[in-house]
Formats: sequence, C-alpha cells, structure tokens
Amino acid sequence: MTTRACLILAFDPGRNERARFLRVPRLLAGRLTDITPLAIDGENPIGELKMNTIKTLIAAAVLAGTFTAAPSAFAIDEYNVSKGTTVDGQGVAFRGNDLVAMANGLGIVPGQATYTHVHDGVAYYFASETAMEQFADDPEDYVPQYGGYCALGVAVGKKLDGSPRFADIVNGKLYVFLNAAVFEAYKKDKTGILAKAAKNWPDIHHVSVSRVNGLGS
Repeated sequence: MTTRACLILAFDPGRNERARFLRVPRLLAGRLTDITPLAIDGENPIGELKMNTIKTLIAAAVLAGTFTAAPSAFAIDEYNVSKGTTVDGQGVAFRGNDLVAMANGLGIVPGQATYTHVHDGVAYYFASETAMEQFADDPEDYVPQYGGYCALGVAVGKKLDGSPRFADIVNGKLYVFLNAAVFEAYKKDKTGILAKAAKNWPDIHHVSVSRVNGLGS
C-alpha cells in the first residue's frame, strides 16, 4: 500500500489554540525539546487529551492512510520499513536515517546505502562505517521499539507509521511516534502509554498492518 501524506494539526497547550508546527522535537539523550508553533489556525481552547481523544486521533490517521504497509516480502509487517528495498530485497528501516546518531543525541542524520547493516532481515543505513560497526556490535541497543511503529498507536492496538522526527528514549529504549499531535499526547502520560504498548505488542507483533488496522485480511 502507498503511504499518503496529510496535513496534521496539532495542539499547543501553552497557548490553548490549534497550531501547525514548524520546528520538531529534537532528541537529546532522552530529553525532549519544545515545539514552536508556526501559525495559529483557530481560537478554540482545548482541555486535557483523554484516551478517547487519542483513539479518535489514531482512527483519523488510519482512515487517512497514515500507516505503512511493507513490501510483500515482509507480509507479516513485523517491522516498519520503507516501500522501497535494497538491491538485495531488504526493506529499509527508520526511513534510512542513522540510529547511532540518534542515540548519541545528534538528531536526524541521513544514512547512506554504502554503510548498510542487515539485522533480522531488515536493512539499516548509517552515515559512517564507525556508526555501522557500533550498531552491528549490538543492534538491540539501537533499534526502535515495536518494530519502528508508533508507540502510541501500539498502545491502542494499531500499527501506524513512526517518524524519526518524533522520538523519545526512555530507559535506553527508542520509541517513535506518528506526528506532532500524537507525540504531544504521549508526553502527557508517558508511563501509562508505554505500559499499554508493552502489553499490546505481543498480540499484534506477528499480525499484518491491514488486519491490525481493520483494513482487510
């Protein structure tokens, strides 16, 4: 299936107004930076985001097609990989960005196909040979949780795309999120959401994106 882009409106709790976001959070050793609103789109105040609001947001994302379905070689969809593959047929994870750079607080650093390491049938790109070798020494120290799917999506039983732009490291583990609005919702209840995701993942780990998201078999 083809991933479709859509305009995401997120909330700025500090201003109680609906806003689009210009600057995205940067991950620095597990610390989240602020998000700067680009422009105000409305004047309606918002309250606390409750779980039903989160579910509505997730449902809208599914309907809009903001999820990824792997190539046929990855029919079980255990990993969130790009539509394209390497020349050897592996799907590319983390949108081709360097996971070691992310773990070291450098934010999003594009990887290169020259520095590719395949782990569990999935390809990871790195910006340097050194980073590739660090990853190869212990991949589990770097790979995103839940196969790179949105952690909040997993918390409500869905497999949604996870963007490197919206990431958090908790207890040495990397979690990624669908978009700015979902990321903000997660920050309101990190412990609760991660606990729900951990509970749900075993049930959906080996199930296809289409079936998990209610889009077919």
